[in-house]
Amino acid sequence: MKRNINIFLVSILIAFASCSFTSKSFDDPDKDKLLMQLITYLLEEGHFEPKDINDAFSEGLYMSFLNQVDPFKNYFYQSDINEFESYKTDLDNQILNHDVSFFNLVYKRLLTRIEESRKVYSQVLDTPFDYDLEETFNTDYENKSYAASKSEMKDNWRKQLKFSTLSNYHDLVTDEKETKKSNTELEVEARETTLKSLNETASYIDDLRREDWLSMYINAIAEEFDPHTFYFAPKDKDRFDAQMSGKYEGIGARLQKRMDEISITELISGGSAWRQNKLEVGDIILKVRQEDELEAVNVVGMRLDDAVKLIKGPKGTNVILTLKKVDGTVEDLSIPRDEIELEETYAKSTIVEKEGAKFGVINLPKFYIDFEDINSRNAATDVKKEIERLKAEGMQGLVLDLRNNGGGSLKTVVDMGGLFIDEGPIVQVRSTGEDKEVLKDTDRSIEWDGPLVILVNELSASASEILAAAMQDYKRAIVIGSKQTYGKGTVQNIVDLNRMIRSNTNGDMGAFKFTTQKYYRINGGSTQLEGVKSDVVVPDRYSYIDIGEKDQDNPLEWDEIAPANYKVLESTFDYETTIQNSKNRMNSSSEIKLIDDNARWIKTMRDQSVYPLNFSKYSQDIELNETEAKRYDVLSEYQTDLTFESLPYERPLMEQDSVFKINRTRWHENLSKDIYMEEAINVLSDLKSSYKIDKLSQVKD
Repeated sequence: MKRNINIFLVSILIAFASCSFTSKSFDDPDKDKLLMQLITYLLEEGHFEPKDINDAFSEGLYMSFLNQVDPFKNYFYQSDINEFESYKTDLDNQILNHDVSFFNLVYKRLLTRIEESRKVYSQVLDTPFDYDLEETFNTDYENKSYAASKSEMKDNWRKQLKFSTLSNYHDLVTDEKETKKSNTELEVEARETTLKSLNETASYIDDLRREDWLSMYINAIAEEFDPHTFYFAPKDKDRFDAQMSGKYEGIGARLQKRMDEISITELISGGSAWRQNKLEVGDIILKVRQEDELEAVNVVGMRLDDAVKLIKGPKGTNVILTLKKVDGTVEDLSIPRDEIELEETYAKSTIVEKEGAKFGVINLPKFYIDFEDINSRNAATDVKKEIERLKAEGMQGLVLDLRNNGGGSLKTVVDMGGLFIDEGPIVQVRSTGEDKEVLKDTDRSIEWDGPLVILVNELSASASEILAAAMQDYKRAIVIGSKQTYGKGTVQNIVDLNRMIRSNTNGDMGAFKFTTQKYYRINGGSTQLEGVKSDVVVPDRYSYIDIGEKDQDNPLEWDEIAPANYKVLESTFDYETTIQNSKNRMNSSSEIKLIDDNARWIKTMRDQSVYPLNFSKYSQDIELNETEAKRYDVLSEYQTDLTFESLPYERPLMEQDSVFKINRTRWHENLSKDIYMEEAINVLSDLKSSYKIDKLSQVKD
């Protein structure tokens, strides 16, 4: 589970790289061996802290890979594990020889066991569960034993499926009012729901190819080095590029596959399909045809990734979709492809008034950049533009919201730091065996020199931590948020593996992201593991949950280097008094106390591993939990007296684009209920007041 966070969390600080550091030839005709050769070379020669690939490494990889392919121990028997055990200390030798024999054995056995499991769970769900039976289900899979026999495996499935179905059954019984179905009928319906969910999961697994499972094995190897070293299969690299740049070329629709049907789940605002206004959410895609081809390709039952490849294409071309419309009719629709911008990726701003003063808020989801065109739109230029717009509205203080911002481009964060200081170092970077490099802002202009608050939480990582740390070290901003940020203090390079191969005949080999540097605050400390400590600490729902870098597998250690040459800014704001006032407000807040209680309760709930499978006891537990949960309902009802408004340039857009308007309205409503944002505005107000007092005293003297 810990490893999966690194897949979904965009917490990478990227310095785009080529493979110019090697003249080694890679030309093995076997694609598996070639891929292993490329990966092991980059790990051994390029990683910041290369590991000895020895027996200890082999054992770690062995456990990690098995835990990833069968995390709930639903497939493999103890006899399988006994057979796999002979490889436990031999995987290092296989890696060095670019051999994937262990993977092949596990992969083939896994497919067999998955197929067997379908018969098992179908049989289990064919029989009613006895909810009067006194038994429990344990979700501590890490300490669970593998099944020794088919009967034990079936009983394992029975308990797990009973637990899943019990939740469905309880909901049905609780909600049953009008149809007057019997408990027997509801029990059947609950099992049918569980079976449907399992069949959908099976459909997803069926879509996985051998190369997908091999990618998982390669990543198990990579993540033994550190949590942020990762192999991107070709389709994953495309997704990563879209995430980092915030754009891609296509029709602007999000798709979902359920069983054999691929349907439209969302039209991206501003995209060509949205502008055309003919494609609808819920439409099912039956066939895809390119404008220069006569034959359409049937996509019913096709892997979602393969269907997406057919639909995406270069800007300016058209794709023809055969659709089963929501009303049941079938029609062909030609849709132009265009460059689609994912608006939720980009910086956005709003303005709020408090006690006659106007304050600005900029939300930054990530430090985005287009690596293919570094002169195009990026986070630093966008934030600069938003600051200019806010200043035009009379902004007297700024909140930069970096909560849940997992990072991004190193260049972008250095440029952004320069918006708030005249010049000076922003971050220090060190490679193995080399002198540190100090990355500086050399532009003496300052975009915003007024009161500044940075909001963070436990998921603010990487580039977010660099910016927060630099502003904190300069005493340029007050950081409000979690006890510490994520704690990722490493830099990754991405290498296109295809560029390392001469005369490649194996198709697209993907890309590899690996840790090549560590970065340090300008005061010399590392954010690795320790993150950035907030000036004003406020609890949130993550406060007691293990989600930081220190909770991942194989993180690099914390260390420190000599500080850079910088000076703390001479401020006319009273930071110390403002911070203390904020702490006093937070310590006396009944809502903050309740948030902390809620966080502790969430931690208790997450730590629970044993659940009753008796309906009566399960219902009692649910009732107790619901009673406890009601204590915290007041938090969702919390309302500040602040009103957030869009800037003038957005108002015409909101009238033209209903989706954009809904998204902005929802954001403003959430901000008006946000106790952390409320405190950030309070701090800006205090800073503004302290600034005025200083100015008055200077004039008086």
